[in-house]
Amino acid sequence: MAPKSERWWLTTDHVDVVIDAPAERIYDMVADLTRMGEWSNECAQVEWVDGATGPAAGARFVGHNRTGPRGVIKWSRRGRVLVAERGREFAFATEEGGQEGVVWRYRFEPLDDGTRVSESYEVTRIPTWARIVDVPTNRHGALLKSMRHTLARLKTSAETLTHEGDRS
Repeated sequence: MAPKSERWWLTTDHVDVVIDAPAERIYDMVADLTRMGEWSNECAQVEWVDGATGPAAGARFVGHNRTGPRGVIKWSRRGRVLVAERGREFAFATEEGGQEGVVWRYRFEPLDDGTRVSESYEVTRIPTWARIVDVPTNRHGALLKSMRHTLARLKTSAETLTHEGDRS
């Protein structure tokens, strides 16, 4: 369980899962942000912008998200890829008011039985109104649930590809 200060005030957290697939394959799935809606229960769509066509440090994108009952709460955020090291790490920052707001990071650790994938977030800046609604809406809990959902769907997809490849 996160320390009390992190349970009620968004700061940082992470979720890990072991996936029976090579780190490079999982990286390729995550780093293709246009596919993030396949894994995430909050992200509906991502599009590359400003001439970006894929994952590279500095590439810019816009993510369109939804949450709440029947997905009625919708918002979009601009973002920028910070780290794009195939098979090792993929990180991006979403913007709040034109400044880096939340850093999302995926790390890939090869193991004998697959790859440990860690998804994390670190809040660097969010608006005051968002801080005010953090506590009553339990945003920290919602983000943990969302990360678990994302990694579970990623695991299912990556392992399906791995096992289908074993049969061909």
